[in-house]
Amino acid sequence: MIVDMQTSSASDWFGHPRGLSTLFFTEMWERFSYYGMRALLILFMTDMVATGGLGMTDVTATAIYGLYTFGVYAVALPGGWIADRLMGQRRAVLWGGIVIAAGHFTMAVPTTNAFYLGLVLIVLGTGLLKPNVSAIVADLYPEGGARRDAGFSVFYMGINVGALAGPLVCGTLGENVNWHLGFSAAGVGMLLGVVQYVWGRRYLGEAGELRSTPGEKHQAWRTLFLGVGVVVGLTAVFAVFQAAGMLSLSILMVAQGTGVLITILVVLYFAYVFLWGNLTEDERKRVAVIPLLFLAAAIFWSGFEQAGSSMNLFAERLTNRAILGSEIPASWLQSINPLFIILLAPVFGSIWVSLGSRNPSIVVKFTLGMVQLGLGFFVLAWAATGTVDGGLANPMWLIATYFFHTTGELCLSPVGLSSITKLSPQRFVGQMMGIWFMAAALGNLLAGLVAGLIESLPLPQLFGTVGLIVTGAGLLMLIVSRPVSRLIGAAK
Repeated sequence: MIVDMQTSSASDWFGHPRGLSTLFFTEMWERFSYYGMRALLILFMTDMVATGGLGMTDVTATAIYGLYTFGVYAVALPGGWIADRLMGQRRAVLWGGIVIAAGHFTMAVPTTNAFYLGLVLIVLGTGLLKPNVSAIVADLYPEGGARRDAGFSVFYMGINVGALAGPLVCGTLGENVNWHLGFSAAGVGMLLGVVQYVWGRRYLGEAGELRSTPGEKHQAWRTLFLGVGVVVGLTAVFAVFQAAGMLSLSILMVAQGTGVLITILVVLYFAYVFLWGNLTEDERKRVAVIPLLFLAAAIFWSGFEQAGSSMNLFAERLTNRAILGSEIPASWLQSINPLFIILLAPVFGSIWVSLGSRNPSIVVKFTLGMVQLGLGFFVLAWAATGTVDGGLANPMWLIATYFFHTTGELCLSPVGLSSITKLSPQRFVGQMMGIWFMAAALGNLLAGLVAGLIESLPLPQLFGTVGLIVTGAGLLMLIVSRPVSRLIGAAK
């Protein structure tokens, strides 16, 4: 939106509340740090010890990658709860940013223990910052409506600007100079985000302030201590059993067990809602659609998040990255997706608006997203056939894959968030949004486990199989689109 700065209020930022600029740059720097580090993560873990890496096998490294990305999404639930009941969104964002920066700087210390501690800190910090910075954006627009939607569009651009720049800066330093310097650069980025957030908080007004009563806060502290105590106690028990030789758990087993546990918990939750949620007949029909969307989203993200694992390894090992006599870092290719998002998001937004009443249903958009994701993997599988005998793939194959993955993301991701709010009974909206983020968490975990097959499956078969599964699931969605649309009713 273009605004005449001479006539715009001093409190405005291009026609939006001035506080949006604070949140825009906070999120931009957080995404810079997240995607900058993520672009290096799998490469660092699989690099030889002699050249500064951890020397892990692909199976172990991808399992850790899956657990880490799973944790980033999973802790958004307790992070939102802590903000709502204990500290407010504003303090949660501040402390989240500080903990994230501490995590990146900890990873800059060249020891294995520091590496794991850094990952844990980043997960915990992201859980505090990520869900709550978006909540503050919404709080800036109490009137809601189109202006809030426009504000979130601007905010979304900040996300992708950071995701675009992070791999370029951190990747260059990490791959070409020193891995830990790349992690430090991610920490510096997050620290810059914290500094400008502290400086710009005066523009937020009362947005994001704590609204719970002292009694509610006291009860929340008791609940938090109890929850932390249970987690610490169970972890200690497993650690003692492992140390005593009574239990033998590998990283891969932990990742697999986590996936099974989360799946069981989600199934039990939906069973609880259906059996004891006091749903009306209309609510029951709409809620029945959500498990289908959950499953589709988990499958989609399990393929999409190959970007940071198997596709990143493909870029490093089997892609010709020579340009003008120099070899570009493999991590740079992680910036292709956010670049396409920046270019194509306005286009897709215009398309959905222009279609009006002919706008595809929720299920059809999910189908379009999954089929395009599958098409991207078919492209990559074809490219991988040329590497079987020791050749290198043209980077344009990866760029084409990222293009299809981005268009698929633009079909599925925004509509997924919107659909949950439309399909959920009002008293369950918060919980269902949490369940929706668990679909992304589970998908990220599965992505790491699938990527681990890179050691045992030829790449054409691995990428082709992922493409077939994702495309097949999308086509099944299309087959059931009519009856599902009848359940949804007027929701689109």
